[in-house]
Amino acid sequence: MPQPNGSISFILNDREVSLSDIAPTATLLDYLRLERRLTGTKEGCAEGDCGACTVLVGRIAGGRLVYESVNACIRFLGSLQATHVVTVEHLAKDGTLHPVQQAMVDFHGSQCGFCTPGFVMSLYGLWLGNDSPDRADIEKALQGNLCRCTGYEPIVRAAEAAAETRPSEIFDPITRERETITIRLKALTPAETITVRQGEHCLIVPANGEGLATALADNPGATVVAGSTDVGLWVTKQMRPINPVIFINGIAELQQVEETADGLTIGAGVSYSMAYDALSRTFPGLGALINRIGGEQVRNMGTIGGNIANGSPIGDSPPPLIVLDATVTLRSTMGRRTLPLETFFIAYGKQDRKPGEFVESIFVPRLPADDLFAAYKISKRRDEDISALLGAFRISVDNGVVRSARIAFGGMAATPKRATSVEAALIGKPWSEETVLAAQAAFETDYQPLTDWRATSDYRMLAAKNLLMRFFLECGGEPAQLVRYAAGER
Repeated sequence: MPQPNGSISFILNDREVSLSDIAPTATLLDYLRLERRLTGTKEGCAEGDCGACTVLVGRIAGGRLVYESVNACIRFLGSLQATHVVTVEHLAKDGTLHPVQQAMVDFHGSQCGFCTPGFVMSLYGLWLGNDSPDRADIEKALQGNLCRCTGYEPIVRAAEAAAETRPSEIFDPITRERETITIRLKALTPAETITVRQGEHCLIVPANGEGLATALADNPGATVVAGSTDVGLWVTKQMRPINPVIFINGIAELQQVEETADGLTIGAGVSYSMAYDALSRTFPGLGALINRIGGEQVRNMGTIGGNIANGSPIGDSPPPLIVLDATVTLRSTMGRRTLPLETFFIAYGKQDRKPGEFVESIFVPRLPADDLFAAYKISKRRDEDISALLGAFRISVDNGVVRSARIAFGGMAATPKRATSVEAALIGKPWSEETVLAAQAAFETDYQPLTDWRATSDYRMLAAKNLLMRFFLECGGEPAQLVRYAAGER
């Protein structure tokens, strides 16, 4: 007997929406523009790169309501259960512009105007969460918004002015409704798995980890979607079928970061933004690296667990996590098992994940006080770009001699891969420029990188060798100096 069809329920601006006839691939952008005629949200790139489609999505996290900027073009409707979607149309009140909108007018922040609603929503997210942003905060908030008219300076000035304008709480739509929205979203939080069918298509929203394990056991070929920063492009650019789909971004137990004396346990559903404080505090080099992963919208959606689970050879988080000796815990209806992250990656497109298993968490041990650590991202564009290669280094030096070394790269092989020959060339040798120069030749034993549109094989090889020398020069044998440099902060 067929099960009754469920529905996805969320709040759109000030109205509750319940959808029971939606495809797993239906995007928030198409729904806003085509179904609701909220055309302030634009389609620019359809791949989460330009920010013209930026909206805010509010959700309950850690018992409180938080709002984050996201890319509507790659955000699926099935991922919106118990959320509050806010579009640019919701900001003005009775014909009076919101301070962020008014500042964009006053400082001529809009030129052709196409990208303006996306900029407004990114700045609105900053306005909500930071009363006194500095220029670095503003630029970080706008990393995921592109302006072809090169109007960035007026937009930054508008952001600075808006930050100083704080009318009564009654004016701002989110501030005045925060308590009510919180109650409404808690009421929408599912206690059981939601299943929505449209013909042969099916989307599943588990309420918890147990429900996820059951859903995967029942649908072994299902596509698991957390942040959709990767899967979204499968749909919008490659037109790939992903049916059935299991959306896991609402599972609270997968969105926790636990700090202990031994290290950090990061739930697979923890986004880059959620992990930032803990990671940057514990491993300063990782904080700087996260700031270069996508734009703010991508960091708000993308998850560390997803970056690991998809097994991409150019994923940014695996190389540094490998050198930090991280482990990954997999879960299924049969139980859990934990393995070194390094061994999780078997070959291109293949990971050590049995049918029905999903990545549940990642554990990262604390770094010994005397170990040197850094991660370096090489890309064509500094911000919001995919890595050509990414190198991570961890060296322990005792009395001027290298006692241990762990080096890993992404973008140099079919999987994130250790440079074991380079490590062997360093261990037991003086931590010196001569040792590093001699060890550079071992890269050619460890890697045979490919040539593609991001970089040539020769470039990747030369860059990898140079990064080892950079690591040596920047740390200078003194671990305290390294904090200033990691992940290309300078």
